Amino acid sequence: MRISQLASRPVLGALCALAAALLSACGADEPKYVERPVEEIYNEAMSQLGQRNYVAAAKAFDEVERQHPYSIWATKAQLMAAFAYYQKNRYDEAIIALDRFIQLHPGNKEIAYAYYLKGLSYYEQISDVGRDQKMTDNALKSLQEIVTRFPDSIYARDAKLKIDLARDHLAGKEMEIGRWYLNQRQYLAAIGRFRSVIEQYQVTTHVPEALHRLTECYLGLGVKEEAQTAAAVLGYNYPGSPWYLDSYALLEGVDLRPDKKSGSWLSKIF
Repeated sequence: MRISQLASRPVLGALCALAAALLSACGADEPKYVERPVEEIYNEAMSQLGQRNYVAAAKAFDEVERQHPYSIWATKAQLMAAFAYYQKNRYDEAIIALDRFIQLHPGNKEIAYAYYLKGLSYYEQISDVGRDQKMTDNALKSLQEIVTRFPDSIYARDAKLKIDLARDHLAGKEMEIGRWYLNQRQYLAAIGRFRSVIEQYQVTTHVPEALHRLTECYLGLGVKEEAQTAAAVLGYNYPGSPWYLDSYALLEGVDLRPDKKSGSWLSKIF
């Protein structure tokens, strides 16, 4: 046997011993998996929830499902984990958990609540009209699902109210963009936005202003009959609105009066 081979044996042995020690140390730092009774884990999760330790509660509810996936507690825990994430404003995690619950348990007695909580998770992320309105669109779709699927549930009434508020928000976004175009004297682009408010969001609070802005735009383009119609529709439907007074003053300034023309697109809506 060569001298080099004899010399390498002690070194090799030392390296193996060191590797074994390192692996043992790493294993000592990792928490050992201990299976616990499902009631114990669930009660711990509820206790954390009661103390408003929402993230800890969510993790404990997830542990219920991990250790006892086929128990009745696991189904409850899925929904409760989503609720805990929602309470902590961790909406993305709540939505993921709710989508999973809805997919796995479409016939569960709490399914209407799951849809409602998902709608709230989107609704509470709605930002001001100056920002992207993707969350508003998502909230609107989710809330509409509640009204469509569960019209007699206790959540449908609140969903309808929030739908109206979400639609008003979207109309506000259209108005903001329309006003910008109007200020730039890009009248056709502005008309498109204000018309969208009239046609798609007719029951929102923005309609009177939209009609007034249409009066402005049509006068800017020299389309007098449409301007007169917009003002006439505004005056008939919102006679006490300050927007009507403004529209009336605009027409009066060019020797015109509100007059609803039968050929106008507005006459077909109002």
